Amino acid sequence: MSKLPHIGTSIFTVMSQMALENNAINLSQGFPNFPVDERLTTILSGLAKENIHQYTPMSGLPSLLEKIANLTNHSYQRTVSPKEEILITAGATEGIFATIQALVKASEEVIILDPSYDCYEAPILLSNAKPIRVPLNNEFTPNWERINNAVNKKTKLIIINNPHNPTGKTWTENDFLQLEKLIDTYPNLIVLSDEDYEYITFEQKHISVHLRLKLWEKSIIISSFGKSFHITGWKIGYVIAPENLMREVKKVHQFLVFSVSSIAQHAINEYIDLVDVNQIGKFYKQKRDFFQSLLKETKLELFPCEGTYFQVASYKNISNESDVDFTKRLVTEFGVATIPISTFYANGNDNKCIRFCFAKDDETLIQATERLRKF
Repeated sequence: MSKLPHIGTSIFTVMSQMALENNAINLSQGFPNFPVDERLTTILSGLAKENIHQYTPMSGLPSLLEKIANLTNHSYQRTVSPKEEILITAGATEGIFATIQALVKASEEVIILDPSYDCYEAPILLSNAKPIRVPLNNEFTPNWERINNAVNKKTKLIIINNPHNPTGKTWTENDFLQLEKLIDTYPNLIVLSDEDYEYITFEQKHISVHLRLKLWEKSIIISSFGKSFHITGWKIGYVIAPENLMREVKKVHQFLVFSVSSIAQHAINEYIDLVDVNQIGKFYKQKRDFFQSLLKETKLELFPCEGTYFQVASYKNISNESDVDFTKRLVTEFGVATIPISTFYANGNDNKCIRFCFAKDDETLIQATERLRKF
């Protein structure tokens, strides 16, 4: 008997497979198609012959933990303990899974804000806990009235995702003030802040939980080297949390993977000294602006993209089909793979919107939009 009877193959796998079968341009799954920084691949090549291929310590390579602490201090002026408050994980997904498994008990509740990334619900269900799906507003901003009504004494965790996948929205100062009020009202509530795209924001600087002193002792923050350094296939991220919470997360982590790829950690340990994280957002802003300029020549309506490398668009002026049917036809008839937004909702809410990934080289984006103009 299945523990997750309603969960099948993810929409990302489905659409990427359809793209392959139909020789379509894949703007669905969120990974770059341009080369990795040559400085990083050069470091990796050099390390391959060194004696660095055995287990690292469970929490991570000590020198890399130190550098993450320095990066956090530089980016957010927050001091964290490398030894006690940082954990290297097998991607952000493992960090999220380990956190939920470690902290959420049977019969407790976890708030998920929909549309939401698909890795949040499974570890909640596997904990015999209850996911509470709370819809965002139509413009994909937090609805604090709904959130406050959903939280009660059983609520253990609220998961926030900023910048937001799939919509590219970012939280405002007021959103964090509202979150802090919620924590004041429910002092046992813990925040799981998924900040995979923290260095990919555009007009407004990213507001991290790291910047909210009132939230530090109540929050676990998830980050991703895969997203920041364009190396999603390396599956390497990190978690920052106060020692009392991190102690519990590490207990689960050690029995999931124990430690993360040694050569990846060593490579990032050297590369992090060379890269300027402030340039990441500038790089993707050029991508966003270029892609948006191309899409304006189509019949799609674009939503604001404030962060991430995802662009949401409405196709309501083109078709009345469900977004799942529309995206499938988009692959088979027009040769472009995207993601239907309804799949990010528990109730399948269909607003006739689709998500594009624009972390692609310019030629790929040009070819894709040429096909989209044929509607």
